[in-house]
Amino acid sequence: MSQEAKWYVLHTYSGYENAVKTSIEKMVENRKMQDYIHQVIIPTETVTEITDNGTKVTERKLFPGYVLIKMVMTDEAWYLARGTRGVSGFVSSGSGSATKPTPLTDDEIAQLGVERREIIVGYEVGDSVKITDGPLETFIGIVDEIDTAKNKVRVIVSMFGRETPVELELDQAEKVSE
Repeated sequence: MSQEAKWYVLHTYSGYENAVKTSIEKMVENRKMQDYIHQVIIPTETVTEITDNGTKVTERKLFPGYVLIKMVMTDEAWYLARGTRGVSGFVSSGSGSATKPTPLTDDEIAQLGVERREIIVGYEVGDSVKITDGPLETFIGIVDEIDTAKNKVRVIVSMFGRETPVELELDQAEKVSE
C-alpha cells in the first residue's frame, strides 16, 4: 500500500451522523477494508448544564452534519464512504461531484484534537533546561510545572535580576546536560 491514510470530512444529512458512522464501520468489517478505512468519528464535546434541578452532563456534536473519516483514498474506499445512506458527499476545496476530496491538514487535526500524540519529555519539575526556540532562546531556567495535556511547560528564568515565569511548548525546552 503506497498511500498513507488521511483524515477527510463527510457531509451527512442532519441527524444521520451516528447512522453513517455505524454503517461505514459495519461495511468496512464485512468487506474486510480495515487497511483502507481506519477510523470513523463524530467530534463531540461534554457540556455541563446547571439548571434548577441540578447539573446535567450531555454530549454535544461539535459539527452537526459532519463525520470525520481516516482513510486511504482509493476508488473502492471512496465509493464505500460516498455511497453510504445519509452521506451527501465529501468536503472538498472545489465544487461539483467530480472534485477530489480534500484531506485535513496536520494543523487542523491538532486543533480538532482528533489524534492525540504521546509526548515524551526528557525533563521533569526541578530540572535545569535550556530554551531552544522563541524570543528567549538560549536562556537557562528551572522547570516549575509541566502540563502534557496542554503541551505546555512553565520555566522560571532570571531576567534583569528577577525570577520570571515563562510558558513554553514542551518542545521549546531541553534538559541541560550536567
